[in-house]
Amino acid sequence: MKKLVQTLKNIWSIEELRNKIVVTLALVAVYRFGTHIVLPGINPNLLAAAKSNTSKNGLLNLFDSFAGGAFSQASILALGIMPYISASIFMQLMTILIPQMAKVQKEGESGRKKINQWTRYLTVIVTLFQAGAYVAYLKSPGYAEAIIPAYAPYFLVSTVIVLTAGTLFVMWLGEKIQDKGLGNGTSIIIMVGILARFPQSLAQEFTAKFAKDGGGLLVFLIEMAVLIAIIMGLIILVQGVRKIPVNYAKQIIGNRQFGGARQFLPLKVNSSGVMPIIFAQAIMFLPTLFSFTNLDSAKGIVHIFSDHSNAWYMIIYAVMVIGFTFLYTALIFNPKQMSEDLKRNNGFIPGVKPGQPTADYIGAIMDKITLPGAIFLALVGILPGFAQRLMVTQGFSTFFGGTSLLIMVGVILDTLQQIETHLLMREYDGLMKGGRLQGRQAMTTASY
Repeated sequence: MKKLVQTLKNIWSIEELRNKIVVTLALVAVYRFGTHIVLPGINPNLLAAAKSNTSKNGLLNLFDSFAGGAFSQASILALGIMPYISASIFMQLMTILIPQMAKVQKEGESGRKKINQWTRYLTVIVTLFQAGAYVAYLKSPGYAEAIIPAYAPYFLVSTVIVLTAGTLFVMWLGEKIQDKGLGNGTSIIIMVGILARFPQSLAQEFTAKFAKDGGGLLVFLIEMAVLIAIIMGLIILVQGVRKIPVNYAKQIIGNRQFGGARQFLPLKVNSSGVMPIIFAQAIMFLPTLFSFTNLDSAKGIVHIFSDHSNAWYMIIYAVMVIGFTFLYTALIFNPKQMSEDLKRNNGFIPGVKPGQPTADYIGAIMDKITLPGAIFLALVGILPGFAQRLMVTQGFSTFFGGTSLLIMVGVILDTLQQIETHLLMREYDGLMKGGRLQGRQAMTTASY
């Protein structure tokens, strides 16, 4: 406890770090305030019934989770940061698949600014489409009754404009957190949205366990112990690396010696991050589109793909996560480029010839460590389904794994790593005695 208090004092004594924390908290507070402002033309007193319908829909509940409840509340920030995330993922894939885009990205700071500007333009386009779809959803039973009749003729245009402006405002908040605050701004906003639902979900689970046949306090404590164990496992997954020893040849220039150091090349067990789960969820939600048709034959498909606790859903979902993990790792991981970089810097792996043999060696090791990482990631993805089958409430079960928990653990580790860097730069002790924290940003990996 004394160590914790001293660490907090050290953090607060660093002016730059203190200012970053204050700015981050202030901008997050602005975002959370905006999620409670209802769209023009909607009576907030008539939204209670519609919120319960949103929580029963897997796709909409996921959006609502990332938006911190703003989606179900018909807030001006209902779409949150998700259109920007979609645009960023698309641009990231394009820089990998299209050589011209990859060339722009390699132009340094100017190339990065171009990619960011294109991402913003694409965000506007994506937001306009999603805003139109959201207006159609608001006209469905439940929300339709909340629309003020006198405002109905202007509702479509005003809502699309307000939602687009809201998403751009959230994107701006994320960039300000990135520039003047602490941590990755976009990731912080997503994490805050997810954590905003945790107290309510925890209270609902606690109440449910004390209801008839709920199991009581003992079952609740067991659930909390399992949740802590899962978080510890996720920390191992996020931080797990395989270190390949690398030697650098000695060079003597004049009277000075350069190189000759022995270092390590860290390969992440989960280099693809949360992307395989996001891709798998996107594909798994497609069959639920049949629910908007009158095809009787689609009922079985809809039932399987809309129920996350269904055995067939979990099997198909796990297989897709494993497949996407290998696919995305192959897209973002380039062993040949790493081999060329080592050769250019006079580095070599002991016992392996430079050039193509080094690339093959690195690729083979990456394949070996990706398999257990993919299996573990698939297990994380289906844990909420197992939790529901074990009578955990639907809202609280989402914190037992899946995208939500993986994002929270990754973002918290990244933020703590930045805090530790500030402490070590000023010769304070780090956050841990056993070694430095390693977040996702410390290695070659994609965020979201």
